[in-house]
Amino acid sequence: MNLGENPNLESTVEKSNPLKEMLVDYVGEKQNPDNDEVTVEMVINTMADEFPEFLLAVAEENWIRGYHQALTDVEVGQKLYEEENSKATNESNEE
Repeated sequence: MNLGENPNLESTVEKSNPLKEMLVDYVGEKQNPDNDEVTVEMVINTMADEFPEFLLAVAEENWIRGYHQALTDVEVGQKLYEEENSKATNESNEE
């Protein structure tokens, strides 16, 4: 798998609830797939064309959460590094 590829994009969307039913029917009419199967990618493309502000809000929120998690990971990693360094220094001084 190449960077940026998502196998879920090719997944067929099943009409398992009223919202999915509405989306599948709408996207199916718009994109008219050869096999009558609507994929996640088709839904995203249609949403990007017709409701881009929705996708932008989702993408921004995802980016903010990812950035926050990265900062948290850096803080935890730095703390662990400092603890290990302190242990090594103490063991060195005891010898």
